[in-house]
Amino acid sequence: MPFVSPIVPVIPLRAEPAHRSEMVSQFLFGEVAELLEKSKDFYKLRVVNDDYIGWCQSNQVHEILDSQIQAKNDLLNADLLGTVLINGSKMHIPFGVPLQFFEHSTTQIGHYKMLFEGKYWNPKEALFNEETIQWITGNFLNTAYLWGGRTIYGIDCSGFTQQSFRFLNIQLPRDAYQQAAIGEIVGFLQEATCGDLAFFDNAEGKITHVGIMLSASTIVHASGKVRIDDIDNMGIINRDTGERTHHLRIIKRYH
Repeated sequence: MPFVSPIVPVIPLRAEPAHRSEMVSQFLFGEVAELLEKSKDFYKLRVVNDDYIGWCQSNQVHEILDSQIQAKNDLLNADLLGTVLINGSKMHIPFGVPLQFFEHSTTQIGHYKMLFEGKYWNPKEALFNEETIQWITGNFLNTAYLWGGRTIYGIDCSGFTQQSFRFLNIQLPRDAYQQAAIGEIVGFLQEATCGDLAFFDNAEGKITHVGIMLSASTIVHASGKVRIDDIDNMGIINRDTGERTHHLRIIKRYH
């Protein structure tokens, strides 16, 4: 089957081939997906980055060359709002989208000629330390929570951790329960360090939430918006309301 890439900044991936269907994730500019199935106006895709499957509008993607499928320069957009000239007109791309097709700031997908104007981030050169993590997560602060979201235009809890770790050259799965299945266990909250992930469960014991530890007592996570809250052995305490919002299940380390 052919492979495709977006020709717009962010594409909703839906559960079914219909505009009213639930958005389950997003397909970002610069990513690659395998085309699995076609319907009238929609394509069923498997995103190579995280193996997520969903439906998107067929006119929002374009087939790419075999050489582009293999392209892997790992660079990301480091501007909060990057600019790509696409056939001479401006298109704004969000913080952190990959630029793997671009050589010397240019690329072409089909008849779309693209020029990137902005700053690059190279994850392979990133230091996994407090300063870097605070810079990455700080750029997402106050982003509205959006189920299935993966950008500063709207993001969910596991999208936030996945995209943040992308800057650190660490590939995480898409969903919180999948992320909780990998990494090394941190035995006690007091041993947690900046960059560990904390996972939270519901009454049935299912992992439903994830956030990034900034210290052994603070966490940044997407809940209503990307925010910083306090955490103790029981879970998260909302700094604005004093309410306990999430029950701590486990802490994992990935570096």
